Amino acid sequence: MKRGKNKAVIAIIVILALIFAGAAGFIIFKLVNGAAANDRYDKIASSYASNLSETEGSQQSPGSQSTEASSKLAENPVNVAELHAQNPDIYSWIYIPETNVNYPVAQSDADDNFYLDHDIYKGYSFPGTIYSQSCNKKDYSDRVTVLYGHNMLDGSMFATLHRFSDQQFFNENRYMYVYTENRKLTYEIVSAFVYDDRHIMNSFNFLDDAVYAEWQQEALNPRSVSSNVRKDIQLTKNDKMLVLSTCLNGGGEGRYLVQGVLRKDEQTG
Repeated sequence: MKRGKNKAVIAIIVILALIFAGAAGFIIFKLVNGAAANDRYDKIASSYASNLSETEGSQQSPGSQSTEASSKLAENPVNVAELHAQNPDIYSWIYIPETNVNYPVAQSDADDNFYLDHDIYKGYSFPGTIYSQSCNKKDYSDRVTVLYGHNMLDGSMFATLHRFSDQQFFNENRYMYVYTENRKLTYEIVSAFVYDDRHIMNSFNFLDDAVYAEWQQEALNPRSVSSNVRKDIQLTKNDKMLVLSTCLNGGGEGRYLVQGVLRKDEQTG
């Protein structure tokens, strides 16, 4: 009887040890894979967008508030064309001053969530890539464009979007920038808040003016206990909005959204 109990105890210990070893191995794999991905993205940024922080270091007004393409060519510090030549899924670059958001943006034609766990070279990567889904056009012409990114513990990808939950940081950092091969899009950040986890593009018909107006009102008056909003902004049905979506800190259901409105659309040289 005693021998049988000993065997059972040993079996339990072995099982627990295997579970612990597996969990530890997975954590180590995530850390190593994430560190390697960060190193790759740092090299990509230094190779293809090395002067970006100098170009967009100021948080001053972008000038004319017209979203019509300007006749004067703007500077484009990002070589999106070369990135696109390496991987045709890459179509733009997003940069937000005073955050770690400085990444290429991809969209897969075959699998909407492919870049959830793949890097821009299409290899498995736990941090994934900043990406959009096929419900959005790649030219940012939709009324609402949604970009997704992980909330990584090391602060990479979209993790530092959560800095906009701080009132002072939100007040001091007003703009975010998107570059394509031949355009620079300047967005004014409207609000940052906790939202539910519904799929935005599948849940709302933004072609309907009334639906779009309701979404804009949600952006200006979020029903969230954690939100920051610019009170001096007005939105119209002709505006184009960019929504950045990431997970909540600490997990749980819901998404953290940072929303911006297009203020300047410039052709680049």
